[in-house]
Amino acid sequence: MNRFNDKVSVVTGGAKGIGEAIVCKFFEEGAKVAILDIDGEAARQLALKLDPSGERTLGIACDVTQRANVKEAFQKILDKFGTVDILVNNAGITRDVIFHKMTEQHWDDVINVNGKGLFNCTQEAWVIMKEKKYGKICNISSTNSSGEVGQANYAYTKAGIIGFTKSLAKEGGKYNINVNCVRPGVVDTDMLRAVPAQVFENIVNQTVFKRVGKPSEVADAVAYLCSDEASWITGEELLVAGGYTVR
Repeated sequence: MNRFNDKVSVVTGGAKGIGEAIVCKFFEEGAKVAILDIDGEAARQLALKLDPSGERTLGIACDVTQRANVKEAFQKILDKFGTVDILVNNAGITRDVIFHKMTEQHWDDVINVNGKGLFNCTQEAWVIMKEKKYGKICNISSTNSSGEVGQANYAYTKAGIIGFTKSLAKEGGKYNINVNCVRPGVVDTDMLRAVPAQVFENIVNQTVFKRVGKPSEVADAVAYLCSDEASWITGEELLVAGGYTVR
């Protein structure tokens, strides 16, 4: 299946974990892929691994919190591929700490990456999509948008992403821009593996399938929402969580 032939996709935080799986999915289905990541070397290595010729991939070091850096990255994408059809806002961090011990730095770090980074990248892509009257945007939220102990900062941003998605969906309709979000649950990534063993076990046991999700399972959902098969879907949030929220 080549749903994304001739499409240009941009994935932030695309060098590892869920982002890497999304990048690979788009590439496998024919897209040209720009990989933006704070770890520029990892982004370039993934781009080279997928396409040694460099014709369909581009790895770029990008700090999404810095607007000048984002502008420069998007200019590189335009210089190489000529346009942007798809944006996946995947870049995100955690700084988990119980609230009364949370510092202003803990708060600001998460808000800047998960919030301002989302704004910076979306606005750059929006101008391009609005002009061409076509675009697909998928934002990565989380099941923890509903709140979790020690994640007041993270939950604040991930809940905000849902509202952001719905607001832009209403603005994007007349420009043929679909805006949706995916809310992954517990997924096998470096971030998840860093939690204590007992916490990990408790999380897994809350899923219906008693296992963690695979990054590729999130990537499949993202790809669907970014495809023309989902042209009548916008402003929605899709849970990919193995029944984690089923009570």
